[in-house]
Amino acid sequence: MIRAVGPPPVPATILPALPDHALLVLWTELAALLLLARLLGSLARRFHQPPVLGELVAGLLLGPSVLGELAPAVEHWFLPAGHTQGDLLQTVSEFSLLVLLVVVGAETDLPLIRRLGPAAASVSGVSLVLPLAAGAAAALVLPSGFQVDGSRQVAFVVLMAGAMGVSSLPVVAKIIGDMGLMRRSFAQMALAAGTANDVTGFVIAAVATGLARSGSSDTVAIALGGLAAVTVVTFSAGQWSIDAALRQVRRHGPNPAGSITVALVAALVAAAAAQAFGIEGALGGFLAGIALGRSRFQQGAAMDELTRFTNAVLAPLFFATAGLRVDLATLDTTALLVATGAVVVGSIVVKFLAALAGARLARLSGREGSALGVVLNGRGTLQIIIAGVGLSTGVFTAAGYTAVIVLALVSSISVAPLLSAVVGNWRGSAEEQARLDEEERLEANLVVRGGRILLASGGRPSALLAAAVVHRAWPQSAPVTVLTVDRGDHTDAAGGDVRGAGWMFPGRAIERRRVASDDVLQTIVAETQLGYGVLALGASETAGPDRLLSAVVDDVMVRCPIPMVVARRAATPGVPGARRSWAVTGNADGARKSTFAGGEPAFRRVLVPVAGSSVSSGAQEVAYGLARTSRAQVSLVHIVTRPTTSRAPWARSAERPAQDVVRRAAREAARYGLRVRTRIRRSPAVAEDIVRQASEIDADLVVLGASVRSLDGHPFLGHTVEHVLSKASCAVVVVVLPMSQTSSRAAAGDPDNDAEPDIRAEP
Repeated sequence: MIRAVGPPPVPATILPALPDHALLVLWTELAALLLLARLLGSLARRFHQPPVLGELVAGLLLGPSVLGELAPAVEHWFLPAGHTQGDLLQTVSEFSLLVLLVVVGAETDLPLIRRLGPAAASVSGVSLVLPLAAGAAAALVLPSGFQVDGSRQVAFVVLMAGAMGVSSLPVVAKIIGDMGLMRRSFAQMALAAGTANDVTGFVIAAVATGLARSGSSDTVAIALGGLAAVTVVTFSAGQWSIDAALRQVRRHGPNPAGSITVALVAALVAAAAAQAFGIEGALGGFLAGIALGRSRFQQGAAMDELTRFTNAVLAPLFFATAGLRVDLATLDTTALLVATGAVVVGSIVVKFLAALAGARLARLSGREGSALGVVLNGRGTLQIIIAGVGLSTGVFTAAGYTAVIVLALVSSISVAPLLSAVVGNWRGSAEEQARLDEEERLEANLVVRGGRILLASGGRPSALLAAAVVHRAWPQSAPVTVLTVDRGDHTDAAGGDVRGAGWMFPGRAIERRRVASDDVLQTIVAETQLGYGVLALGASETAGPDRLLSAVVDDVMVRCPIPMVVARRAATPGVPGARRSWAVTGNADGARKSTFAGGEPAFRRVLVPVAGSSVSSGAQEVAYGLARTSRAQVSLVHIVTRPTTSRAPWARSAERPAQDVVRRAAREAARYGLRVRTRIRRSPAVAEDIVRQASEIDADLVVLGASVRSLDGHPFLGHTVEHVLSKASCAVVVVVLPMSQTSSRAAAGDPDNDAEPDIRAEP
């Protein structure tokens, strides 16, 4: 007997094949929805409106409101009746919503309310309570055509209050982001209030779902208890698991694909947990997104990729699908039309007045209050979720669903033009402008930014010098991790023993990590892969004849993917130039002493060679930040290697590039509030002249910029930097950029990759 060869037949109950026609319709639906949503979203952006408005309108045009009226036969083929086709499209919509809320959650800053203090609490509270109360009162008098029957009256009131009372954080954030107002004080307040609105909206959805399903208090208690349980687990065991997974996937370097996988798996698990308690599964995705955003091991590139894909594909599909359900024909009576108009106008007015009242209680200006009242009228995602819950649980009729979507559309359309009118050319208070200038400067910086600081330190004086430099130069908000590698003798790369590190960074958030490992190099390099902005290291006092700084520091410089601040302390006390250096950290008796918790500044005179290059800019950032907090005097020197004795006009014109370099460096110092001393010198021996300049001004510190290259397995920072490190008697700090940040200069043939090229190489 010949027996058929092949896989066993799949039981009909497991993944049954979909009919060809159903797949044809699904692909057509997705293509049409995505194309039209993207086109109308782009059109909305051109008119300074959030794309969500155009995406909702896309669904409106392809749904019963327009296509159904103009071409009923086409609309029937495009949206056939029956569960199969509707379930397919709904599944895509639900997944799109889940990922969208992961992105929203990752961008949500829950500590923002606490940081902004009582003012944020006042605005958040008043702008929520009054509109919710007004929405609940309005729901009691709305026409019966908005709800399926009176048996779910309480659920209807809760959902309608939420739809009318809460703002939508994604829409609020999108509008102020598109208008370039994200870092304004009122915008930060709006984001804090929007976060509170989002959380409240999800709680409302959970409560309403429980009420709609049974109407009993037990079901509501289960829903709220489930929400509390999912929240607690997400931010405890879930946060630990997410941190561990994100750390693991990037242990060998950037791995956006791995981080995206962790994000989606975490969201799906959280959604399943929420759904098990009868809560909208998308809420689990929102909570998972917050946990992902809180993780310091999250890769920005991964979330950027996920955000781009979501904004380009998933969000348009979700909003367009939501628009498909809108049927304006359901508002077929005067009573329903009037009620919808009243809901829209009343919601906008009450929300504006409530936000204004909260702002006045917080003693904010009338202009800030008006701006908050306008921007908190941004509605969209939450209204669609609430409307969807009402429709799926049998609380809202099609007319009720349509009224909520119309509210989201109209209220959001009004935000951008009204906000432009209120804010106009208003630049805020002097304090706000100072904060914005500081943030702008940090954003433009190459090295000194707001990222986490990694200090590989065991307590030797040079490592403590590195700690002092980064503590003074970096913003106080930047947290720090102190890494000690325990090789069995309680020492790390710099030697010594760190039993407590908080004294090195007073007032700064600090994490202590002690790792047991015999491979110090690999441990430090692996740690730098985990999302730090800079690595600070101290050079050994006894580097060895074939080493530049020390065995470990040399190898770390070659492999480190992030900027480094490498410090070498001053020469032995008694040598000229050493008495004012940071040798105070290594007192004669070896005792530790914090020199930045009051008392005289540790640094008095700082010398910075400048050349207009990227490596030079990195050194300037560190020196200026340090000088601003220690009140040190900064001296800038630009050394021209081309000699000339001519007084001809063309020779004098050759001085202009040198003057431009110095002027630019001085202007940058002025942004830090510093007045610097400048000098242009001619010398064929750049390195020797820098050492001589440091001695002449009695400098405590020389700050140099460099990029690192590997020559025969050893780091090469340039002859100038290496000479200064070996000959200067004062403390020296080298700001080392990885080759990825200076590849353009290397390609241009910069011979030293440090701060002293011939003036002819300068623009």
